Amino acid sequence: MNFSENITVSFDSLKANKIRSILTMLGIIIGVGAVITMISLGEGAQKAVQSRIRSLGTNLLFIRPGPATRGHIRLSNSNIRLTMRDVEAIQQECPGALYVVPELGGRAQVKYQNKNWNTYVNGTTPDYRYARNAELKSGKYFTANDVGTRQLVCLIGQEIVNELFEGEYPVGEIIKIRGLNFKILGVLKERGESYMYNQDDIVLIPISTAQKRVYGRNWISSIDVSVISPEMMDPTSLAVERTLRKTHRIVYGKPNDFHIRSQTDIISTMQETSQTFTSLLAGIALISLLVGGIGIMNIMLVSVTERTREIGVRKAVGARRKDILYQFLTEAVMLSCFGGILGVLVGIGGSYALSRFADWNTLLSEYSIVVAFLFSALVGIFFGIYPAARASKLNPIEALRYE
Repeated sequence: MNFSENITVSFDSLKANKIRSILTMLGIIIGVGAVITMISLGEGAQKAVQSRIRSLGTNLLFIRPGPATRGHIRLSNSNIRLTMRDVEAIQQECPGALYVVPELGGRAQVKYQNKNWNTYVNGTTPDYRYARNAELKSGKYFTANDVGTRQLVCLIGQEIVNELFEGEYPVGEIIKIRGLNFKILGVLKERGESYMYNQDDIVLIPISTAQKRVYGRNWISSIDVSVISPEMMDPTSLAVERTLRKTHRIVYGKPNDFHIRSQTDIISTMQETSQTFTSLLAGIALISLLVGGIGIMNIMLVSVTERTREIGVRKAVGARRKDILYQFLTEAVMLSCFGGILGVLVGIGGSYALSRFADWNTLLSEYSIVVAFLFSALVGIFFGIYPAARASKLNPIEALRYE
């Protein structure tokens, strides 16, 4: 038999046992659908994490006080804090640093008339706008002069507007933060949640006001450095480290009393975590594909037994051993391919359903569809070889005697 005859005979054979063929394909359908859905879920989560981290700003270095930690274990003890002197030193000595932004923040109760809301109040400078891509929806930013004179002015996120003003125009209104009256200069554009916090649930105030009038501290909690270009990330990080070791008077051989993380490091770590999660989900889904393949082998073995006399007749009229082998192998591959096609449709539908109804981030890729379908075809070949070989090896005389 040629290839087209093989396909026709195999299709007729599967069509003659419709229910059994459909039930056999079910394992492949579920397996392929699960693989595509799980991979799209993992890739969607990875893209969402990357987007949230990038929403913090571009080419950022995050400097925090204290040495690096491994897990939750601090590698050394230090009481050294970051200060505005560190900010000035980085600005002067690190040419790759475009914006150097100090921050000092904490949770605080914000009141407007008879309403109040617990939010994050962050002291910073006007350069926060550029380093963190924190553009305004309305109003204006506070200025360097406001920072220098410790003005009681602020910018608020959209979450604050929703909770305290209920659609009213808030610019120019007065809110209370720790008993002090702050004038609202502007409203920040919505940026959504980052991997650390809700960027819309925030109040920005001048760093000097935060230090002297709100928190009563002469130090800062962190420094964010916006680097000129991605290529300058590593050189600038080294320059910042050298500068801070000098300002903190750390002698050679002693560990840093601060730690620096780059945005790329965070994205890389989150990608690795997400890829592990995706691989785990895909691996679990592939198990169902293998179970479907075992189902195909089982049914094909039953089919060989049922059609033993037919095999004998075919061999008696001149069918070669490889003709029988190809016929049964074609049936197994057709089962897996038909199941794979239906599984692709199920996977696409499942991804859409998770995105539409469960509000989960999914990202369908051609890669996942092709891999899942090819794997289903390979499953058909692998689990179809043994039944096909068994059918081809039947003795024609004994096969003709089989009842």
